[in-house]
Amino acid sequence: MGFFAFLILGLIAGAIAKAILPGEHGGGWFVTMLLGVVGAMLGGWLGGMLFNADLGSFWSLSSWLLAIGGSIIVLLLYGLITGGKKRAN
Repeated sequence: MGFFAFLILGLIAGAIAKAILPGEHGGGWFVTMLLGVVGAMLGGWLGGMLFNADLGSFWSLSSWLLAIGGSIIVLLLYGLITGGKKRAN
């Protein structure tokens, strides 16, 4: 899978992870999607290491599930680090 396909996968996975996780998350959609890209990379790395998953195809179900799972992990960690609070304006 090419770099741009992986980037698009991460952006979409971040949006899906934000929709799955309940409650308010600081940072807005842009930060969430950037965290989704990081989560997709984390999910792909963990999937390759632990499950020997082949992540070569954009339309592979395993690629999507690992990217979404990694995005959820990263969003949860981000919420723990930032306290899950919104910034005061």
